[in-house]
Amino acid sequence: MVRNHRLIIRFGTIFDLATPPVASTPIQLELRYDTRDPYAVGMIFNPGRNSRAHWMIARDLLSAGLVSRSGEGNVRISPRPDNPELVVIALTTPSVQGVFETRADVLARFLNDTYAVIASGDEHRWLSVDDVLSKVLLNDQRNDRSPAEHD
Repeated sequence: MVRNHRLIIRFGTIFDLATPPVASTPIQLELRYDTRDPYAVGMIFNPGRNSRAHWMIARDLLSAGLVSRSGEGNVRISPRPDNPELVVIALTTPSVQGVFETRADVLARFLNDTYAVIASGDEHRWLSVDDVLSKVLLNDQRNDRSPAEHD
């Protein structure tokens, strides 16, 4: 059963960018959950300049990372070993790595709001085959264009 209405949950917060050996740097961030993509959480980082970084992370991965080490490769999430009230989120690309910390209760509150809308295991009920195919075809079209043509 596909749901006909769309709901977006937006949650503004601050993540601390770990920048040893100096103190961490606070980064404004929006957590976003869209029922049209029920398995994912968007993280839109706004470092204060005219740039933004947008990551999509599996909602269940974020949830698991509240209580134990989760993820591998480009996304790793875990409670901070010396302070379980904090969660460490490591995001990696080939050219840069960011290690962020945030309060576990803040992340849990956001995730609880998303699970109140779509329970874990019910995500498939919200997927639209038409939406999924449109995304796949749009990505294929973008990949077929030359780099100069990309947005």
